[in-house]
Amino acid sequence: MFAERLKMARKAKKYSQAEVSRLLGVTQQAVGKWETGRSTPDPQTVARLAEILDTTADALLGLHNAAATISQDVMARYEQCLVPVVGTVRAGYGALAFEEDYGKEYASVKDPQNYFYLVVKGDSMEPRISDGDLALVRRQSTLDNGDLGVIVFGVDGEGTLKKYIQRGNSVVLHPFNPAYDEVVIKGEDLDHLYIAGKVVETKAKW
Repeated sequence: MFAERLKMARKAKKYSQAEVSRLLGVTQQAVGKWETGRSTPDPQTVARLAEILDTTADALLGLHNAAATISQDVMARYEQCLVPVVGTVRAGYGALAFEEDYGKEYASVKDPQNYFYLVVKGDSMEPRISDGDLALVRRQSTLDNGDLGVIVFGVDGEGTLKKYIQRGNSVVLHPFNPAYDEVVIKGEDLDHLYIAGKVVETKAKW
């Protein structure tokens, strides 16, 4: 199935859906639809995908048994693991608390204990990420400039999914939706900024 082969090839390159969409110049939703089989790209796009993912269009399309050119150990390395789904990330008493247990969801990761899914709330990250989407987050306490992360701001603030930008001595939490303002955090307020993790993948409403 094209959807499965595309996902395998992307995982082999360790690209996120967002990275593929950026390299291709399409929306992340489009890549997500291809990987779930809800739509298929045109032949020209398949050729560009093959180029980006270091494979061939024939391999992606499953022609002439060319799928064998996609590393066979990919599936072994990225077995589906169950990862907890939470609705809220909060900071309290110097630690992060995960609330609103939504059960578990499968993810293709090697170390599931270091990941969690967050249910996205609100439309501040539209059009790329919608209310109710799932964000797969790798637990880490630092972010690089430009990363998409889950950041908790304030003594008892609630985690928010934003683009993390370092600007001089301040940190900017940048929403994708132009209807929302950036949040600039500086000075002593930075002491109340907690990074819960980096968003490595998002998927549409479950």
